[in-house]
Order: sequence, then structure tokens, then C-alpha cells
Amino acid sequence: MAEPIDSVLVVFNPGSTGDAGPRAGRLRDELAAARPELPVTLRPTEHAGHAREIAREAARGTGRPLVVSASGDGGYNEVVNGIMDVPGTGAAAAVLAAGNANDHDRVVSRRPLTEAILDGRTEPIDLLELVLGDAEPRYAHSYVGFGLTPVVALQIENGGKGTLREVWTTLRAFWRFTPFDIEFADGQRRRIDNLVCANIGEMAKYAELAEGARPDDGRFEVVLLEHRPKWKQLAIAVRAALRGLGPQPATAEFRFTAIDPMPVQVDGEIDDVAAGSTVRVRCAAGALQVVR
Repeated sequence: MAEPIDSVLVVFNPGSTGDAGPRAGRLRDELAAARPELPVTLRPTEHAGHAREIAREAARGTGRPLVVSASGDGGYNEVVNGIMDVPGTGAAAAVLAAGNANDHDRVVSRRPLTEAILDGRTEPIDLLELVLGDAEPRYAHSYVGFGLTPVVALQIENGGKGTLREVWTTLRAFWRFTPFDIEFADGQRRRIDNLVCANIGEMAKYAELAEGARPDDGRFEVVLLEHRPKWKQLAIAVRAALRGLGPQPATAEFRFTAIDPMPVQVDGEIDDVAAGSTVRVRCAAGALQVVR
């Protein structure tokens, strides 16, 4: 068990379409009322990537700060990577759900955040370490998705968020989607519709991808869906939403080569994988201290 936290830094985007700012303020007020001796600072972000810079700065300091991201999964990903930029740091992380996608908070949190912070103790969780070719590692707190997952996410970003818009955008992306080819180390090639390395068992608000998945067991689940007709893809999506896909294979590392260029979603962030890139996803067991 790590030492208790001794300060709290709440990072939020003041331009967010959600209620990140008000939620950050309420958290500060609740903590001040319960523990006035605990320093609590609010830090608004000013540009993309700023949350990572703020978290990195806090992680380089002294003591045992808790960096709270008042955001969705994407904003929290920035904070997590900022802390991971500083090996051996005493900093811990937490998320205050305030965005459109809050899969991590919904699945991992055990109690209200104020209560968890007042308890003061931290515990380790696993992260997913993604390496594309010779690039530096990137970390995900919840999932790394290839294929249909990032395609849909990108279309939702471009088409707007909100239940009806998201449904329409998802259906449109689904019908336009084309599969990707990948190759394993033994030379075997597979054409895939979707590939998700999952540190938690749920994503996209409704879908249960992997029964029994946990963020603290030293492994992650691999949900690999090979190419099939659209109606079969749709049937799998409906099953995931209504009753889940059941247990999935779990591993500590997964590797392949991208034959085609393909998108990747790291938590809420979208990026590109170049054709011919080697891809490695590894479980970084117990890499991050959190309150939850």
C-alpha cells in the first residue's frame, strides 16, 4: 500500500461542452469542507496536450500528489501518460467523470471520488503499453482498439456527440467500414473487422466485451473479430450490448504487423498506424497508483 496522498491537483478543460469546470469546483469545495488542511488546486488546460504537461509537472514535484482529471476517457489518458513520463514518481491519478465517454470511471470506480480521496490511500492498477514501430511507448488505462472501434469513434468526433447523432453516425460508419489485414510472427495473416486489447470489460457506454476483465490482474483481454458479413457484425454488436460477448482470451502481450494503414484508438484518442508497422501491446502490471 502506497503512502497517503498529500495534495490534490484537479485538471479540467474550461472549454469543454460538458460540466468539467463546475464538477472540479464542487470537488474542491467538498474536500475543503471535509479536510481544510489538504491542499487542492484547480488547473484549467489551455491547449491540446496541456493536461499531459500539467500532470508531468506535478509528477516531477515532491510529495505524493493526486492528479485528478475532470474529463472523459481521452482527458484522463493525457493525465495518465503525463504521470508515466516520470519514472519512480510518487504521484497518483484519478478521474472525475465529466465527458462524453466515461468507460473507465463507470467500470473501475468503487465509490464517490470525494470519499476515495478522503480515504487517502492509493492502490496500483495495470496499464496497456502500446508501441508502434520504433516510437516511444504510449499508455492506455482502458483499451487499445484497431479496426471498427476507432473508425466509429472518429466519425462520432466529426459528426457530433449526443445520443441520436451518435447512433446515426455509428450506423453510417459501420456500413462504410472496410476490414484490415494483419500478420502475426508466424506469418499467419488475418483479415479483421475489429481488434480490441481491453484492460476493462466494457466500452462505448453499453458494450460488454470481456466477461471477468479486471484492471489489476496482470493481463488484458483480446477481443479479435475476423471479417464477416455486415449482418453478422451487427449481430455481434447487438449481443455485446444486450448480454455481452462472454469470457475472452487473456494475455500479457500481443504483437502483430499492420499490412494495411489502419486507425488505432488509445482510450479516447485516435491515431494512425502506418502500413508495415509492428504493433506491440503489453500489460504494464501495477504501473499506476490510483484512488478509486
